Amino acid sequence: MSRSLDLLAESHGIQSVYTSEMGERKVIADEAKERLLMALSVDPENGEQGHFSEARQAPEKSCALPPVVAKHRRWGISCQLYGLRSQRNLGIGDYEDLARLAVIAAREGASFIGVNPLHALFMADGSRISPYSPSTRRFNNPLYLAIDKIEGGAKAIETLRADEPALFEGLDGSLVDYPTVCRLKNRLLRMIYGTRKDDIAASQAFERFVSGSGSTLHDFALFEAISQSQVADGGHAGWHHWPEALQDRTSDAVDDFERDNFDEINFHKWLQFEVDEQIASVQARAKSEGMAIGLYLDLAVGVAPDGAETWADPALTVAAARVGAPPDMFNSAGQDWGLAPLSPKALQERDYTPLRNAFGQLTLHAGAVRIDHAMGLARLWWIPGDQSSAGGGYVRYPLGEMVDAVAEASNTNHCIVIGEDLGTVPEGFRDTMEQANILSYRVLYFERRDDAFLAPHIYPKLALACISTHDLAPLAGWWKGTDIKLREEAGTQDSAATQRDLKSRAEERIDLLVALRKASLIPHEYEQMLNGDAPLSAELNQVLSEAVHRYVARTPSLLLTVQLEDMLGATHQPNLPGTTDQYPNWRIRQDFALEDLDGHERFLSLARAMREERPNPS
Repeated sequence: MSRSLDLLAESHGIQSVYTSEMGERKVIADEAKERLLMALSVDPENGEQGHFSEARQAPEKSCALPPVVAKHRRWGISCQLYGLRSQRNLGIGDYEDLARLAVIAAREGASFIGVNPLHALFMADGSRISPYSPSTRRFNNPLYLAIDKIEGGAKAIETLRADEPALFEGLDGSLVDYPTVCRLKNRLLRMIYGTRKDDIAASQAFERFVSGSGSTLHDFALFEAISQSQVADGGHAGWHHWPEALQDRTSDAVDDFERDNFDEINFHKWLQFEVDEQIASVQARAKSEGMAIGLYLDLAVGVAPDGAETWADPALTVAAARVGAPPDMFNSAGQDWGLAPLSPKALQERDYTPLRNAFGQLTLHAGAVRIDHAMGLARLWWIPGDQSSAGGGYVRYPLGEMVDAVAEASNTNHCIVIGEDLGTVPEGFRDTMEQANILSYRVLYFERRDDAFLAPHIYPKLALACISTHDLAPLAGWWKGTDIKLREEAGTQDSAATQRDLKSRAEERIDLLVALRKASLIPHEYEQMLNGDAPLSAELNQVLSEAVHRYVARTPSLLLTVQLEDMLGATHQPNLPGTTDQYPNWRIRQDFALEDLDGHERFLSLARAMREERPNPS
């Protein structure tokens, strides 16, 4: 190991040694340090020393924590927006569905409604569906627009359904058919814009939105317009495959396209205007129904390397590296998320304005925001060049300045911040987050010590507690080991690992029952039935679900999230990490429509249990 290489790497924020989630000391290989330095445009042999040691690690500001939350424990419902089913939507959940679910949840006593990231993807390519791999985090996904709530939308649907009924086929399946939905919604939105574009251009509200969004909206709309034209010509939505002249935002070719395609660019600006209006309406309706928090949104950890953000501002991200996670007990090969990491140098040079603006935009119509992989405020696992995840290493960020940027936006918009702090967490990170009023993220499945589930009173107060997440099985699936069997079916683990994990899960079930028994939450007549290996009947499923949710609801944690999947008895998780086509990630729709929830006994019963455990203050 070269001491000079270590010093050079550390001076540029590359962490030579880290502690794993199991407490083991891990040393980054010299080759990884060299490749990471090259990704940062530093010569490993003759590079100048960096200035990371001067970066501030202690935040000076704290995030908003309104009294309505600080003084009262709240609960809410989380959902995957695309998966919401209703009698009026067009094969994918939309912002009107989200508003109606918020109203239903509010009337059942919930204080917030959580949702997957709403960031803009690629409107020209219906196959780009992961909400955690957005084109940009500054703007939102028009595919979720409730078209019947746009002026002229209901008429457009009626007309197109009469003229081309085939476009509406295949929308009622158990999975979202994204290509079909994307084609249909693009057609409808262009029909509406075509009949209203003069009125839109003259709209003062539209003009205010465009002016307030500045050059970032124009660049995004320009990207979307070029993306659409490339796909129409048989090309790709992402800019890495565009003709070379169009890959450069400042090129003459882009200027020519911009001059010749005013209407198309304006169309994409209008889509964002309509999205902003509908998301604002969701929050207004949630609050008007008495929700103390309302919308609880999600900030993805990064952006797609070929999306609008990297095209418009390539210096803001590092093209020679990708974001992922190191090998750990759950992923022996590590994870490659394929996201472009923010450049620490560019952030520092711009006084963290890009982060402040992205977070400010997200919190504008939200009462709470979750930061996915919040450790990214302190460090991210970078994978350089063509290396696998194991060939990467941690690159640090100035935690103090990063948190302060988030806190400024949080306070401006009075928005609570939750940091998803799962996985390999740096020493002292959670203490720093607590000092900054950033809530920890505590998942029941992981809250164990010495082969026992932690008692409710041990959970921290400044936290959001939950049973599961979108990457894990809902409770019914966890109990049955559905997630373990899925991993074998998808080819991400072998039979031996599956048998090992199923054995461990059986032990974990017993441990959970012990915890529930200590808390006097399992009626005596059900104990023996749950202890056995008999199939989990609907009745037992409901008894177990209510007991486990009451268990977590009794923690001092300020917020509690109940997954809609658990309220409806689903077994399959929204996303199976490590898979692409082997599993229908981000496509599974709910079995029940929103219109059915008023009579859905399991939904109503679990909501009633949460009201009893966490009643709204009178």
